[in-house]
Amino acid sequence: MDPKSTVNARFDAIEAELAEISKWMYENPELAFEERESSARLVRFLGDQGMEVEYPSFGLETAFAARAGIDGPEVIICAEYDALPEVGHACGHNIIATAACGAGAALAGVADELGFRVRVQGTPAEEAYGGKVDLIEAGAFEGGALSIMVHPGTSDEVDKPFLAVAHLDVDFYGRESHAAFAPELGVNALDAAVQAYVNVSTMRQHLLATDKVHGVITFGGGAPNVIPPHTSMAWYARAVTAARLDELVTLLTNQFEAAATATGCRLEISKRGHTYTDMIVDPLLAELYEANSTALGRPMRRSGALDTLKTGSTDMGNVSYELPSLHPMLNIHCDPHVNHQREFAAATIEPPGRQAIRDGALAMAGTVVDIAAGDLWNKLGANR
Repeated sequence: MDPKSTVNARFDAIEAELAEISKWMYENPELAFEERESSARLVRFLGDQGMEVEYPSFGLETAFAARAGIDGPEVIICAEYDALPEVGHACGHNIIATAACGAGAALAGVADELGFRVRVQGTPAEEAYGGKVDLIEAGAFEGGALSIMVHPGTSDEVDKPFLAVAHLDVDFYGRESHAAFAPELGVNALDAAVQAYVNVSTMRQHLLATDKVHGVITFGGGAPNVIPPHTSMAWYARAVTAARLDELVTLLTNQFEAAATATGCRLEISKRGHTYTDMIVDPLLAELYEANSTALGRPMRRSGALDTLKTGSTDMGNVSYELPSLHPMLNIHCDPHVNHQREFAAATIEPPGRQAIRDGALAMAGTVVDIAAGDLWNKLGANR
């Protein structure tokens, strides 16, 4: 049996279980760094497939590493499994995780024959803190030949661009007082937060089309009759490059400082988690993945310049600066609904979502088989 036939047969044997796990994750979402049940469920599955599992791994409680293959270049397939507050798996990490596990388990059957090693790397906290950056710092990607994962969305796109992002927590501190009896003795931190929001909204007119800025007030005060002495905001700033992101964060900081000055409040700004970089797409991985996906009946489109206007961010971008990487998007056909909506989460367990698990897993596995069988390892990273 040729390697791709072996891969397909191994996936066929586990496909129903992967769909079951995806549904279970949808019903049991866990937030960043709290993915204890999800990681344990995925680890049990991978261990049952005969992979050697390290859990926890690389110093993170909810990270894992499942390995197969004795020798040769190491392929790292990233599995994300954290959910979002309120909307659960509305970014489809239940599909990401099960597609990764399916690809890894399928490749385990041909790794020794083709002379490579495969690792399914569980990567916590993509939605909030950047768990992959913690893993990078712990050495999880050192010496890897390539890294790959798939992500559900609203288009089939092999090389979608992603933006660098910084997560900022902003706190204003004033002074409480009775809002009716002695308002003149208070310093209103809510006024500072509102002014900051207005400042940023005004600034948007003058940003680059590819800059993205969005924020919320996470705490606005305790009672209407008390001048709020403290308010909190959370902001995301995104840009095409790390250099532009630095400029954008400076512009944002200016708006927050202006609000503090105008209201007499004290300002504190802190970064939450890690800064995510933009994504470097490896051209060989993109070419091979596109061919494998097309063979499965899912043709992939290539991104154009305008795609940076409608995209998000991922800590897979940081991985792409460490080794050749790919992060294709898979359409789960739930228009008009998009990522981060409840309806998108529900669509992940419908037939198109289950198809995305299959197509993503087999296209990733087929890409790795093509590289190993053709001994194309030294052709990876041509654009680095």
